[in-house]
Amino acid sequence: MTYSTLALSIAESATLRLNEQARLLRERGEAVIHLGIGEPKNRAPMTALLGAASKLNTGDIKYVPTDGLPGLKKAIIRYTEENYDRLVAPENVIVSAGAKQSIFNILYTLLNPQDEVIILAPYWVSYPEIVKMCYGIPVIVRPEDGTFHPRVEEIERAVTSSTKAIILNSPNNPSGIVFSDEFLAQIVDFCERRGIYVLADDIYHKLVFDGKQPTPAYRFTTKDVENSKIIVINGVAKLYGMTGFRIGWTIAPRKMVEVMTNVQSQVTTCVSPFLQTAAEAALIGMQSIVEQLRLTIQNNRDVIMNELHGFTGVKCVKPQGTFYCLPDFRAYKQDSVELSNFLLQRAYVVTVPGKEFGMEGHLRLSYAGSVKDVTEGIARIKWALDPNSPNEIYIGDKKMVRDWL
Repeated sequence: MTYSTLALSIAESATLRLNEQARLLRERGEAVIHLGIGEPKNRAPMTALLGAASKLNTGDIKYVPTDGLPGLKKAIIRYTEENYDRLVAPENVIVSAGAKQSIFNILYTLLNPQDEVIILAPYWVSYPEIVKMCYGIPVIVRPEDGTFHPRVEEIERAVTSSTKAIILNSPNNPSGIVFSDEFLAQIVDFCERRGIYVLADDIYHKLVFDGKQPTPAYRFTTKDVENSKIIVINGVAKLYGMTGFRIGWTIAPRKMVEVMTNVQSQVTTCVSPFLQTAAEAALIGMQSIVEQLRLTIQNNRDVIMNELHGFTGVKCVKPQGTFYCLPDFRAYKQDSVELSNFLLQRAYVVTVPGKEFGMEGHLRLSYAGSVKDVTEGIARIKWALDPNSPNEIYIGDKKMVRDWL
């Protein structure tokens, strides 16, 4: 049996693979700690649950408009006005099955074969693969100064006549870096002048710390939504702890939304109506849940940074947002895939190799879980790697002795 060259070129999702390995270990009774998963542990908002239940109780779960229910689109329009200072029309909004599908729809709509998309390292693992699935070429730009913050000069050097778009993710998964206003202003001006689309993946935009405020890319253009090259992606997954609801959306010019709607109609027809109702309820309900989650995650950030500071040989840039950090473990091993597998097998801690994000030698650690998971997880990693740590540790009810250092 033969398969398409394109399909075979698409990498397996590293995070989903690790989730499966962790599940199998748990089934064996191992005390696995998951510092790899990208979802908060809070319950979905009660308003969302009641909204979904109310829709289900009607028994009327049928096809709905491909671009989204009018009620949810109205809530997204209000959300956009309040958080982006942009008044958009229903025709500028399309609801998809998660922000990941939104990004796929956008790139499928924009790209011709061999068009290039600038991706800033460190980057979310799916960006390069989605570009390739749309017959585009991912062009990776890594900061030359060793930081996680991009520079416009480096991006400009990577731009060619084939460049169609650039993806901006701030706060950034996996580093937690928040792009500066100066950078955003420069890159938006450059892209507007060059006719390059700016895909603003804002899925973490309110999960920022230390009094910072999220700055939307829209702030740095005088053009309206119809004429700007800025396309905004967002959703309810991260801010509301609703990862399993799979509701994302795109704000874009009307013609582009029309084409994306045609694409989506041939792929998924529509997004589940009761899940859309849940998302609408989350958006129009009490927003205190977002602030409560932000404060919890900020506290977890402080805890993990404190734990990592006591770790000989590990360097970590302090995250300004999201629920991830990307510490540098090259003092112990250059190969992050080998290191991640080692920690899972020896310490029963799930991490994600930095190689998957374009940063070899690093590991992405999620602090979206409990403080206990964070502290115990880092303690286990220290035990497995750091000769200065105690030689023995309890993992679950098992006493483990380190015999490899």
